[in-house]
Amino acid sequence: MPPIIQTCNLTRRFGSNTAVDNLSLTIERGEVFGILGPNGAGKSTLLSMLCTILKPTSGTATVNGFDILRQHHEVRKSIGIVFQDPSVDADMTGLENLQMHADLYNVPVSEVDTRIKSVLALVQLEDRAGDFLSTYSGGMRRRLEIARGLLHYPKVLFLDEPTIGLDPQSREHMWDHIRMLKKREDMTIILTTHYMEEADRLCDRVAIIDHGKIVALDQPSVLKNGLGGDTIILGTKDGQALYDLFLKTKVSDNVQVHNGEVRVMVASANIILPRIMEQVSAARIHIEYIYLNHPDMNDVFIHYTGKDLRHEQAHGHIGKMAMMRRRRVR
Repeated sequence: MPPIIQTCNLTRRFGSNTAVDNLSLTIERGEVFGILGPNGAGKSTLLSMLCTILKPTSGTATVNGFDILRQHHEVRKSIGIVFQDPSVDADMTGLENLQMHADLYNVPVSEVDTRIKSVLALVQLEDRAGDFLSTYSGGMRRRLEIARGLLHYPKVLFLDEPTIGLDPQSREHMWDHIRMLKKREDMTIILTTHYMEEADRLCDRVAIIDHGKIVALDQPSVLKNGLGGDTIILGTKDGQALYDLFLKTKVSDNVQVHNGEVRVMVASANIILPRIMEQVSAARIHIEYIYLNHPDMNDVFIHYTGKDLRHEQAHGHIGKMAMMRRRRVR
């Protein structure tokens, strides 16, 4: 089966500035595919071209088998879009918003009621359909926007920062809805986000874009593992003895001791830690504390772009994201 999205040397320039630079990408059917990048990296320009909002300067792309230039009407019928900025009308009810969208997308009149009921049930808003959007919470509005994007049964759903501005509980609920969409509708979902945990937990694969080019593309777990695994940090007054023990027992090829801490770099801390604790206990070495440092997607982002995405968030007015860089083991 051919890929749902394929680009070949896709390029977009704005004067002397190249926003997307000879980008070639393949996205398979049924994937949740994440697109990450610093502000101004080319993410929005790429999505705009794939959605036929913006024409490329050069290169080609197909969406659901249709060329974005020659068959843009078919492309638009194949996709749903949930924009980063709110785009539903707060002076209308949820039902009226969906009815208007059905009319804009030429949904057959005989199918409108059935489809509206179906998408409302999917996002669990059946009981609020008759209420004005001014009474909806932020999470409910985002769910209605997703329902609207699904109304014409798209093959691809573009979600641009779908959980921006939501509280942690609403964000978790939104993640559940996205997982359900993939499972129940067999839909391809293209997701842009500044939340690293969101990309890690939702996406089958992630592409990191910087200066209009893809600098990394793989499964989140593969990208994290590519940074070299985990670090186990043990605090002790017997640092040299512990260091010598680990060298003798060959726990790791990379063991360091500094200022009362022994650092052990391993492929997987969860696998090696029980063995380490057995050796420490047998040697009667007192351990004051243990830290585990697991590489996360922000570490991946910094590695490939030289920027901290949390810093990008602050400057992009996205808000703060709580991240646990080191987890203490008691």
